[in-house]
Formats: sequence, structure tokens, C-alpha cells
Amino acid sequence: MTTVSRAYVSRLAGLPVFDPNGDRVGRLRDVVVALRVGTACPRALGIVVEVVARRRIFVPMGRVTSVDPGAVVLASGTLNLKRFEQRRGETLVLGELLDRTVTLRETQRPATVVDAAVEQTRTGEWQVTRLAVQEPGRLGRRGQLHQVPWAEVAGLALPETGQGAETLIATYRELNAADLAHALQDLPEKRRHEVAEALDDERLADVLGELPEATQMGILASLAETRAADVLEEMDPDDAADLLSELSNVDRNRLLELMEPDEAEPVRQLLQYSEDTAGGIMTSEPVILAPDATIAEALARVREPELTPSLASQVYVCRPPSATPTGRYLGLAHIQRLLREPPSTLVSGVLDDLEPLRPEAPLTEVTRYFATYNLVAAPVVDDRGRLVGAVSVDDVLDHLLPEDWRERARRG
Repeated sequence: MTTVSRAYVSRLAGLPVFDPNGDRVGRLRDVVVALRVGTACPRALGIVVEVVARRRIFVPMGRVTSVDPGAVVLASGTLNLKRFEQRRGETLVLGELLDRTVTLRETQRPATVVDAAVEQTRTGEWQVTRLAVQEPGRLGRRGQLHQVPWAEVAGLALPETGQGAETLIATYRELNAADLAHALQDLPEKRRHEVAEALDDERLADVLGELPEATQMGILASLAETRAADVLEEMDPDDAADLLSELSNVDRNRLLELMEPDEAEPVRQLLQYSEDTAGGIMTSEPVILAPDATIAEALARVREPELTPSLASQVYVCRPPSATPTGRYLGLAHIQRLLREPPSTLVSGVLDDLEPLRPEAPLTEVTRYFATYNLVAAPVVDDRGRLVGAVSVDDVLDHLLPEDWRERARRG
């Protein structure tokens, strides 16, 4: 099949959705988009997939690797199976955009939306770029059908002004997580909670990781417990563990019980370590490969958009199992070395035998380790020789800076 860069949503409806292994996940039922202010094209947030027992779930667009004429393929087989709930600021293409009456800007004539095209930009983002619209006909006949750019249609965009959460979210949607976190801190508490409620789980998880602890706690407390658990699942395990460590034992355990077991387990493991040690600041989800993996496979893994630059800088090779805590840790390979070797070479043949950190290593030792070896990430291995996680330089800096450094940066 040929991957397409533009597809009309009505033609995607009902297509089978497959995981990377070729196993069928379900069928595509709709596309979720975020309308923007003015004439900017809406951004596709994700797809609604119908799985077993007619349950509909949400899959972020970043996890869609290809859209073919006969199928949609995902980057991962790990899915959040919680039932899809539409949030404020989200619009369903098939459910809400089609059959809407709009105005053609050039002629000022009314028309009806009959389809919408999603297109992947050069940056990899998917947007609604074109609409198929039909003008009213005469004497009961069908009118002329047009394909027009999104910007040539009026009546669908959010208002330029207004205090609705949808407009605020559309204004903030282009900001990175850190800048959006700063913007939220400038809002009154009630308004901040309204915007947080309207953000999708993945976006809110990214923003929470950039907020001071007090603000994190306030937003988490404003959410329904089931929603709070969903957001914690989307956070990096180390960020989720840091946030949960500030709660009472009762509240912490209740949220962990509400999380999916596979998502809660790495967080529980991180909560066992003191926060001022390598184990307390590491992430339990570095890039882990088996000894028989090739360099081509390693490079494919570090291209995953969810990875931070520091975690994508190197891969860790371990005996099975490949989830932390792994089998015996064998070594790491830096991305610079991977780029210099033939793609068919086994990654186990280019390993660096650098001595790893121990989970109980204090922050001062971790800092010296990074400075000595000029690293941006480092492996953490337990006394049984198993990889339990990796410390990244941004986590080290976060714990070296004063607790209120985010607040100081915002004021500055």
C-alpha cells in the first residue's frame, strides 16, 4: 500500500486500524480536531477507534505512522482503552463539521460542508487543509460541488475575541509545554482550572511536568479522580512519581489503583527510591534493545517523537526482558556512533562499557558522573546487574536548581 499525505475523512471512516505487528486493533470512526482562531487550519489531535464491544477509544495523531487507502497503521500496540470522552475545544469531523452551513469568502454564497481533507505537513503535523462544500441548487437539484482551502470558508473558526476556554486553548495551542505552563500561571485559579479541564490528557500531562509543585497539586485536585489517573498515565513515569510523592498515602494509593496496571507499575517502582538519588530522578522508560538488534532498528527507535532529545541520545542493550527492570545490562551505544556504522551491524558490537550509576547514588555523585563523562543521559543498574532506568540531564538540572526556579523564571 502507498502511504498518503492527504485523505478525506469520509473515506477513512470504517478503515481497519493495525498495530506495528499487523494485528488489527479496530476501525476508525472519526477524526478529532482543534479549531483555531481566524483562518488557520485546524490541527488533527487524534482518531476515534472502535475496538471490541463497540467501545470507542482515542488514539493521539502522533501515534499514527501511516494512512493507506485501505488501512491506518499505529506506531505502538500499547493503547489506552478507556472510553473516548470528547473534551472542550475538541471537534469531531464526521460528527460535527459535516453538514455545517458555511459562507464562501470569495462569492459570499452559502454552502454545506460534505467532507474534510486531513493532510500531513512537512513537520509531521496533521491538519484539516481543504473542505468539500456543496452550494444549494435550484428546483430541488443538487448544487455545484467545490473543493476549497480551509481559509476560503467562513463560519467554522473560533471567534477572534472572547473568554471561552476553547478560544484560550486555541490561542495557546501553538505554545510549547513550558510556555503554556507560564501562561497558565498568569491566569486566575478558576480560569486555570477551566483551561486544564479542556486540555486533552496528553497535552495536560506535558504541561503539568513544567509547573511548580503547588500549581501541579492544585490542578490535579481540581480534576475528577478518574481523569487525574488518566493524566498521570500520560505523564513520564518519573514526573508522575514526583507528583504522587507529594500526596498523602491514601490519595496516592487511590490514584495508583485507578491507573492501568501496566502504567502504574513503573511509577510504583520509582516511588521506592529517595528523591535525591539516581533512582529517585531517573525515568524507567529509556530506549532498550536486545543484543541481536541492528543499528537500523536502534535508529528507528530513537526517531520516536515521544522521546526527549536526551533520552534519544543513546540506547541501552540488555538481555530479555526488555522492560525495566531488564535482564542483564550489557552496555550503551551513543547515537553518534550509531550514525557512523553500517545499518546492518548489530548494536551489541558498538557498545560503550561505561560504568553505570547505582540507584542509591546521591545527587552529588550523579552530577560528578555527568560532568566527568560529558553525558546527557546515563544508565542506572541495580546490584543484580539489571537496568532499572536512565537519568537525563534535564532531570539533574531540575533537582539542582532551587525549588521555586520555575516561578522565578516566570517572573523574570
